[in-house]
Amino acid sequence: MDLSAGALFAGSIVSALGVGFFIYGRRQRRASQLVAGVLLLIAPFVGGPGMIYAAGGFIVLALWLAGRFGI
Repeated sequence: MDLSAGALFAGSIVSALGVGFFIYGRRQRRASQLVAGVLLLIAPFVGGPGMIYAAGGFIVLALWLAGRFGI
């Protein structure tokens, strides 16, 4: 776990997005957004800023694809 300023900033951005998805998924009872929110909250623990942004981007892309295919 990287504690540099870039990693802390990236983690806060990705985690804020995760909180939003989590709250939306819980209120609307949508499992895909709820799971994506939890994964985005865990994503800041993967490594440096680049890995955090990559993991967050992958999770959001997977959520978009899940919505596109009706999951």
